[in-house]
Amino acid sequence: MLKITKRVLQYFGLFTLFISSALAVSSEFNFSVTPIADNVYSIISPSYGRPSAENKGWNSNSHFVVTKSGVLVFDTGSSEIIGKGIIKAIKSVTEQPIRWVVNSHSHADHWLGNAAFSNIGAKILATASSTSAMKEDGQGVVDAFERMTEGATGNSSIAYPTTLLTKREKRMFGEVEVEFIFANDGHSPGDVLMWLPKQKIILGGDVVNSDWIPIMTPRGNVPHLIDTLNAIIKLDPAIVLTGHGKGTTVQSVIRDVNLLSSVWKLVENGNKEGKSVDNILSQVTAELAGKYSPLYKDFDSSSSYLVQMMYKKQQ
Repeated sequence: MLKITKRVLQYFGLFTLFISSALAVSSEFNFSVTPIADNVYSIISPSYGRPSAENKGWNSNSHFVVTKSGVLVFDTGSSEIIGKGIIKAIKSVTEQPIRWVVNSHSHADHWLGNAAFSNIGAKILATASSTSAMKEDGQGVVDAFERMTEGATGNSSIAYPTTLLTKREKRMFGEVEVEFIFANDGHSPGDVLMWLPKQKIILGGDVVNSDWIPIMTPRGNVPHLIDTLNAIIKLDPAIVLTGHGKGTTVQSVIRDVNLLSSVWKLVENGNKEGKSVDNILSQVTAELAGKYSPLYKDFDSSSSYLVQMMYKKQQ
């Protein structure tokens, strides 16, 4: 249990480092639904940061697609309580049954709401790697979130994915075609994205970002993340739906590729030249701050985190 909790807290501790400020959440949840396209909707969390007593654990987005055969949900939030709130919000816009859930990855703020959906008969899909990581964390993440939120997330029941995605593939959900795209562990082991080709919408979880620098984690693979973002750019999505923060466009994906590629190269060259991480950070700031500070809310506060993470990955 200690090992699991330490890893969970390590991730969310690092997550906090690159957040310039968290947006406050009102005393009551407001799971309002934002229409994105004719049959695509988002439930956007107003909080960007780790689960806390202030945000009651609601710090990640959920999205859903309404089909003639039922509703497909992408991510379920960080507690069973939040999952129930998301279900209520979905039912406010459609009478279709919620039949399918996709977990974008194994970080608990995106899947601990699964039990609420499992209890109403929804089938839960995720990659094998994500599911394995979820089972490794198990009750540890429930306990960790309850502590971090001072009890707000409660003792969520655990519902693991029951249908495993093993490769890039296309599936029909009702009349809607969905392509599952693997990020090859770019953000975390087992990341999966959903591409809606007709609507030209990508649902990217934490692989994609809007106002903040890309979310780096100890178990992520930066070159694979860059490759995945380049693959998204080739799709030329009209809309990019993120795991945290507002929806955005392909221009944000291009921006992230350019930033990650530039910093990765500077760190790589600095390592070859025997530079310290502080010297590399100074170079990154000198060469990139002018361009990227206006593009990210947290570039100035988080560039150190970005460089340190990449430096460790290249050792």
